[in-house]
Amino acid sequence: MKRWYIDKGPDSDVVVSTRVRLARNFEEYPFPSRCSRQQQREIIRKTVDALTGEDAEMKKGFTVIDFKNLDINDKLVYMEKRLVSKELASSDQEVGLILSNDEQISIMINEEDHLRIQCLASGMQLEKAYEICDYIDNMLSRKINFAFDDTFGYLTSCPTNIGTAIRASLMMHLPALTMTGQINALLESCGKLGLSVRGLYGENTEASGYLYQLSNQITLGKSERDIVMSMKSIANQVTEQERLMRNELMKKNGLQMEDRIMRSYGILKYARTLKSEEAMERLSDVRLGIFAGLISTLDETDINEMMIQIQPGSLQKYAGRPLGADEMEAVRASYIREHIASRETRI
Repeated sequence: MKRWYIDKGPDSDVVVSTRVRLARNFEEYPFPSRCSRQQQREIIRKTVDALTGEDAEMKKGFTVIDFKNLDINDKLVYMEKRLVSKELASSDQEVGLILSNDEQISIMINEEDHLRIQCLASGMQLEKAYEICDYIDNMLSRKINFAFDDTFGYLTSCPTNIGTAIRASLMMHLPALTMTGQINALLESCGKLGLSVRGLYGENTEASGYLYQLSNQITLGKSERDIVMSMKSIANQVTEQERLMRNELMKKNGLQMEDRIMRSYGILKYARTLKSEEAMERLSDVRLGIFAGLISTLDETDINEMMIQIQPGSLQKYAGRPLGADEMEAVRASYIREHIASRETRI
């Protein structure tokens, strides 16, 4: 089954991926932090029944994962793919995960809220991701009474999520805005427009490989579609700014930029050890080089895949064993070399 992150999407030179997430809670149960383990287990069972209970096609398309009993590394892999949050991955409560076979749709159960329904898509696909989430939400709501107030909307564990309880986010590759020092002005502007800008894995994480998450902060007082369209409008402006800055960099510092990109490509092709931070930076440079027309042996889906697979959990899965720090660096370099070599032979 082809995974969503190896598909090409709209505006993928700047927008790596889209995520839309809806928070929902059962009306008859307290929030997860106040639920008993028995209640948490009931919520998992009722969610699974509501989604796949009587629908053979849905059963075929989704896998129910006993997340609590996975080993630590498997949990880490799901987090690295952004299918679950750090909070769910580290929880010792009765938590669950329902995952579509293409890993585009995931439903986290008993995280901060009873349900976190999310859809991931490549490139800029906010409307499509929202429509998929909305479809799953409607399907579940036929059998589950969600906590809803006529004044406040959907009730959530955190007050900042009430209302539509929607979080729309875009993972954006912004090397030019970062290199030119304009990223700080962008962060300030986004804050004034009701957006937050975070690192690769969300809140309290740093940007890596010039990757930033832009997401809405306001969930109350606007419809889901209004939030999605507002987010798209702002993201389009950021995308255009990044493209302009890339053109400026290539015009003013073309030789230096080309040297930087090709040096990074050479390091990735031949290095025997790579730390995570350096690998992400080099892959970011190569991603920029692909869209600048300097590198034709790889495309953006190769970079997306490698950025996921070089993370600690995924590398240990790839190696089939636990890895120490030095081994991790060697296996990371080996994986990247093999991936690049396999792509070069297809040309």
